[in-house]
Amino acid sequence: MDNLTFAAGEKASCTYHEEFKQILLPVVYSIVFVVGLPLNFIVIVQIWFSRKALTRTTIYMLNLAVADLLYVCSLPLLIYNYSQKDYWPFGDFTCRFVRFQFYTNLHGSILFLTCLSVQRYLGICHPLSTWHKKRGKGFTWGVCGGVWFVVSAQCLPTFVFASTGIQRNRTVCYDLSTPERSADYFPYGITLTVTGFLIPFISILGCYCSMTKILCQKDEMIGLAVRKKKDKAIRMIIIVVLVFAISFFPFHLTKTMYLIVRSVPGVPCLTKQAFAITYKCTRPFASMNSVLDPILFYFTQRKFRESTRHLLDKKPRLFRGKVYVKRLKKKEEEKRKPRGGM
Repeated sequence: MDNLTFAAGEKASCTYHEEFKQILLPVVYSIVFVVGLPLNFIVIVQIWFSRKALTRTTIYMLNLAVADLLYVCSLPLLIYNYSQKDYWPFGDFTCRFVRFQFYTNLHGSILFLTCLSVQRYLGICHPLSTWHKKRGKGFTWGVCGGVWFVVSAQCLPTFVFASTGIQRNRTVCYDLSTPERSADYFPYGITLTVTGFLIPFISILGCYCSMTKILCQKDEMIGLAVRKKKDKAIRMIIIVVLVFAISFFPFHLTKTMYLIVRSVPGVPCLTKQAFAITYKCTRPFASMNSVLDPILFYFTQRKFRESTRHLLDKKPRLFRGKVYVKRLKKKEEEKRKPRGGM
């Protein structure tokens, strides 16, 4: 919520007209909740049942799914908030916590996708590296713990800036900061974008450029196992690029532009509103990664695809078996019925 904003040093207020949020945000968040909740739950259950055969990739995927699931569980509050014209009845702490959850999920997903990309890069570009092979599951769990710590530290100031306020006699929950603290929020917002998005994004681009050179090399002598490994890496590259294109890049670009505009003195109100609308149109799609991340797991984990396909194949067989049994019973009943004569 950010209907009122103040440019640095200004006394006059600028009122935004954001009625579009009452339709766009509840619809998108509802879709993400309905689809993302079961998908991430299934991923977690699937990894849990195969925990004896955990790999470094599935450990990163598990943490990614947990982050997405925690975020998806907070969406009903936001759906209610925006469908009720920004009315927030859940208290100040819940407001701060929901905003903290959003940014923790967002930047946690980026860092876990970075970890997956770096691991795949080492496997493709440096397959003989002893350093990479000696790092086992314990090291991977340590990296995941470090990611959670870094993300929590990065997003902790959200508890300071995000808060509730009163607008038009209604309690609202501010997303970034209160209007009066827009200038104070600017350095933190830019720092979070650089450390939580730009640096990981550049790292992923570097990994993928190097991987693409290797994967595009034609080698007629490669075996089936190596070819499957290459196909898996290509699928991961495509899906991660898709996640960044839909969720992360547009959100951070429009957010940065909006932070700059609302912090500069003397910017016309209509200009601020235009940038605010652009940013808030991309904000709900940043949550789409909670749906796209399970798709990444599905297309990069062969065992999961095979178990899902087996389950889908099993249901029609059971159905056909039940139909066949019913037909047999019906025929037996018809034979037992007394036949009438002339």
